[in-house]
Amino acid sequence: MIGIICALKIEVEGLKALMENPEVTEKAGLEFTSGKISDKDVVLLECGVGKVNAAVGTQIMIDSYKPDVIINSGIAGSLSKDLIIGDIVVATDCVEHDINCTALDEPRGQIWFRDEKRINIPADEEVAKKLAECCQNLGSTVRKGTVATGDMFITYVRQREAIAYEFGALCCEMEGGAVGHTCYMNKVPFAILRSISDDLKFNKAENYEEFSQLAADKSVKAIKKFISMD
Repeated sequence: MIGIICALKIEVEGLKALMENPEVTEKAGLEFTSGKISDKDVVLLECGVGKVNAAVGTQIMIDSYKPDVIINSGIAGSLSKDLIIGDIVVATDCVEHDINCTALDEPRGQIWFRDEKRINIPADEEVAKKLAECCQNLGSTVRKGTVATGDMFITYVRQREAIAYEFGALCCEMEGGAVGHTCYMNKVPFAILRSISDDLKFNKAENYEEFSQLAADKSVKAIKKFISMD
């Protein structure tokens, strides 16, 4: 089974329209829609915005549906002058840029697990490779690299540049790192696909509103293609 987690309705409704015999189950106020797309078992979740929503939804999906892989798909803000609105980032790994224990002499973004500390959470290489292939011919630049997650919408260019410098990240968003974090703890393969809705030139809330549908449509097209692959 393929699990797909998105933050917003515009990011999942295109996939729901393709689903055969959808079945909706509600848990913790979240709606999980399961069924078949291109003869593949798929479960979809619109988790809402932010890391806690994403983590809760991911854990419930893992416990209830036992997916073979989870893909977090949606939109993001560019951290690179080379990535503009409509371009696509496929994660090699993810970080949580808003974790800050520097007062304890720990590096920014470091996650404390029971038995280890780490900053970067690796995405599944094979799934990421296939997703990148599915993004070809969409009329966009496609880059593989680090996705940075935090519970904030980043508007100031200097903030974006600081995150890019500190983590080597290509884009910022609010859910992918939490999905990856939860999958890592559960040993479930995951991948992140993000289409740029706002960049270093157009980075205000009104730009996000204007271009989010365009970016979401590209993410949906890539995910549709991925699901249909053998």
